[in-house]
Amino acid sequence: MEGCPFCRIASHEAPAAIVYEDGELMAFMDKNPVSEGHLLVAPKAHYETLMDMEPELVGKLFALVARLCKALWRALGPEGINVLQNNGPAAWQHIPHVHVHIIPRWAGDGIAVRWPARPKSLSELERTAARIRDALANL
Repeated sequence: MEGCPFCRIASHEAPAAIVYEDGELMAFMDKNPVSEGHLLVAPKAHYETLMDMEPELVGKLFALVARLCKALWRALGPEGINVLQNNGPAAWQHIPHVHVHIIPRWAGDGIAVRWPARPKSLSELERTAARIRDALANL
């Protein structure tokens, strides 16, 4: 997609510190990392959200994410790793090209991902679960 920074990286029109690349996927260092080793993993083809991708490619994407997490663990020795994938502006997706953040974490690193918990009764949860099951059956 014209103007998409990740498409420009995928086509080698824009520079990036590439960690992995094959015919369908790429992984590169985030240019504004929140920690050492912060990676972005993305399909090379342009998809705005995870829901736009074929399930097989989603599987390949997350298989690569798992491999990269192991590599980061060995290379940098973090105490933890966050894996984040956002879809849509309300979910903090700033670049409309599917990507997964892999963020190595250390105790006291100052990184915070917080959201307010909103406890629900089991009956409320069951109603929502039924709606999701119905939608899933009709995909």
